[in-house]
Amino acid sequence: MSDEPLQVSIRILDKDYRIACSPQEQEDLRASARLLDERMREIRQTGRVIGSDRIAVMAALNIAHELIQLQRIRPVTKDETDRRLSQIQERISTALAAEPPVEPPLDASAEKV
Repeated sequence: MSDEPLQVSIRILDKDYRIACSPQEQEDLRASARLLDERMREIRQTGRVIGSDRIAVMAALNIAHELIQLQRIRPVTKDETDRRLSQIQERISTALAAEPPVEPPLDASAEKV
């Protein structure tokens, strides 16, 4: 897959935009545009904010506020994730080492009574 930037067309609040992004980021860009468009439409429908610039700023502030709240709720860093994975791997190793060895099933098919 090429890392060459693509020109992606998105539509936000009835305006078309062409945005350059890598192929790997294309779906995230489209999802971001849909989210922003939905939020801007919600704000416009309230009638309290007039002008697309002001609507865009209000939508951006709302989205940024939600992001900050989520980061406070789940402040997980890569180091924390690595630490948790190491703990899980250690527990699994300990549990496997503590298990008694599995004995093969008794095969008495050659025995005579």
